[in-house]
Amino acid sequence: MNSTPASVLEDGHRELVDAFESFVRRELVPLAAELPETADLPPADLRAYVRKRSAALGFYAGDYPEELGGSGMPFTAVVLLHHAAGRSGCALAPYALAGSDGPSPLLRHGTPEQVEKYLVPLVRGTSARCLALTEPQAGSDAFRLTTTAVRDGDGWVISGRKTFVSNADRADLALVVTATDLGDGPTVGATAFALPMDTPGLRIGQRYEGMSGEPMFELVLEQVRVPMDAVIGGPEGVGAAMALAMDSLSRGRLVVAAMCNGVAEYALRLGVEYARERQAFGERIGAYQHVQEHLVRSRAEVEAAKLLTLACARLVDEGTEAPENAALAKLTSSETAVRVVDRSLQVHGATGWVRGHPLEFLYRYVRMMTIIEGTSEVQKVIVARAMGLG
Repeated sequence: MNSTPASVLEDGHRELVDAFESFVRRELVPLAAELPETADLPPADLRAYVRKRSAALGFYAGDYPEELGGSGMPFTAVVLLHHAAGRSGCALAPYALAGSDGPSPLLRHGTPEQVEKYLVPLVRGTSARCLALTEPQAGSDAFRLTTTAVRDGDGWVISGRKTFVSNADRADLALVVTATDLGDGPTVGATAFALPMDTPGLRIGQRYEGMSGEPMFELVLEQVRVPMDAVIGGPEGVGAAMALAMDSLSRGRLVVAAMCNGVAEYALRLGVEYARERQAFGERIGAYQHVQEHLVRSRAEVEAAKLLTLACARLVDEGTEAPENAALAKLTSSETAVRVVDRSLQVHGATGWVRGHPLEFLYRYVRMMTIIEGTSEVQKVIVARAMGLG
């Protein structure tokens, strides 16, 4: 048994994690070694290959039922796999697990026809999707929607703009969340629609380049006409998107937390290895107390974040999906990852700052983790309200 505190909660799925790590070492590390050193983002066709290969092995969307193409594994195991992907240091490992391009818990609430048509290909890795929720004037207030679906006879007409949409350029399907106008009064909450990307009137607008090389896009919807059966969940899904999205948001935040913990552990390992080898003023730099302070404090914070995330994942498996738990884990893990990467880069000095060094990329990569799936400030609001403070 591993002697780290987090191993108390990790060992239950050790065999599965070992199998995934073996897959990463055996198949993904050699592929990643062929990528240019200065490339931040692997090519789309390579990412698609990794997704399909991982799905065939049962890792990609493992918490989905076997009849949909998953492995039926508990959510705790999914969290551990994302942690393993982050700590591997392999640029392709995160694409072996379902993220913003994979199956959405929103589609768990779909009609049987929607599940067969959209969810099954996503679970099996043969298609990809994007989520169009954020709007230009809303940001963190994600459900302040101006994009509106208006009831029109036996269908809907959707008009509006979405921004910061990941995967739009390679998605087959867009999940679009809109305000809902039934035509006989005020809007009635948010509704989620499943729209194939080739739907007339739906197009990609502006492209944004992120710090870590990951592009995001604007989606423009101009009088997009869709049938009634485009509503996720059918008639009962009209106006119900906010409620349907809660488990999606909570699980997504725990997955982000797990990836952050893995990245932080990898960065800490790089820092420790460098401190053991680098000589300065006649000593290994790891012998200096200032360097030890960086690394020991980082280890303490990483272990605490891992334990919190794993405990929250276990509660999900036991039927407790409290939004404040996911918010605490995501807040703690994302901010820990930023601090740990920063300290490890400080230990490396100029070596870690050079373009092409893993820490140079991670320094840019982890910064977005305190923003995606709800900023740190939003997570604090969720926790404060659960404490009766808001």
